[in-house]
Amino acid sequence: MTIRKKIDKVLEWTLVFFMSILVINVLWQVASRYIMNAPSSFTDELAGYLLIWVGLLGAAYVAGRREHLAIDNLLQNSSPQRRFKLEIIISIMIILFSVFVLIIGGSWLAYTRFFLSVRSAALGLPLGFVYLVLPISGILITYFDIDNMIRMISQNRKN
Repeated sequence: MTIRKKIDKVLEWTLVFFMSILVINVLWQVASRYIMNAPSSFTDELAGYLLIWVGLLGAAYVAGRREHLAIDNLLQNSSPQRRFKLEIIISIMIILFSVFVLIIGGSWLAYTRFFLSVRSAALGLPLGFVYLVLPISGILITYFDIDNMIRMISQNRKN
């Protein structure tokens, strides 16, 4: 099994786990609010944090599979050689965004939250843990896009 497939499997199971916890959390939130008339104080905050993690890790997962949302009219109407060039340019732009915004910006955000000891209101969780998903997903997206570019280039050379 390649490193890529191992990362995909770990990411899949992580997303399944977080999504399961999110569903259980929201069910508990609804039950405690409407059935027991005693809303739980931490479920709303936990749902928000889990949604952030699921959203960003899910974005990394679909980016790796090249199934993310895209407006590809330009690609569909292009010649194979032009399509190849456009896909490389798009991948480079995604990598630049991932490096500068997610990895560098996200690392700074997580570091400052840890350094300043900022904690969430209901859970008391250090907010640095919430923001750690930014550099993690940035690293994953960068890795996946570099791997995808290598595959595209090697496939283009064969043709």
